[in-house]
Amino acid sequence: MSEIPSELKYVATHEWARLEEDGTVTVGISDHAQSALGDVVFVELPEVGLAIADGEEAGVVESVKAASDIYSPITGTVCAVNEELDDRPEIVNEDPYGDGWFFKLQPDDPESLGDLLDSEAYAEVCEAEDH
Repeated sequence: MSEIPSELKYVATHEWARLEEDGTVTVGISDHAQSALGDVVFVELPEVGLAIADGEEAGVVESVKAASDIYSPITGTVCAVNEELDDRPEIVNEDPYGDGWFFKLQPDDPESLGDLLDSEAYAEVCEAEDH
């Protein structure tokens, strides 16, 4: 079973979101997603300053198996991207909830995080896909 930290919020497309102390929201893909993708070889990240709506495509992650779109879990403005992934995309496989984050958003409405899945609901999504 994949690791699903309970302090994060999730969307059914396998992105996670974490509210930071400074009010920004860090976004990445789940352990389940990186495991399904296999070895990540390239990550295309959004531009800093991009205004993005929830559910909108924010980038692409490519692995030896497939390319997958990355979607924004909430509406906001991209305020940082993980430039380390340019040189070391494998960090997504090694540490999907830590150093393997993709981008940070300044949310339009921080309360919208409450609309996302909690860890238990996300685990049910993953389980349904695996069967």
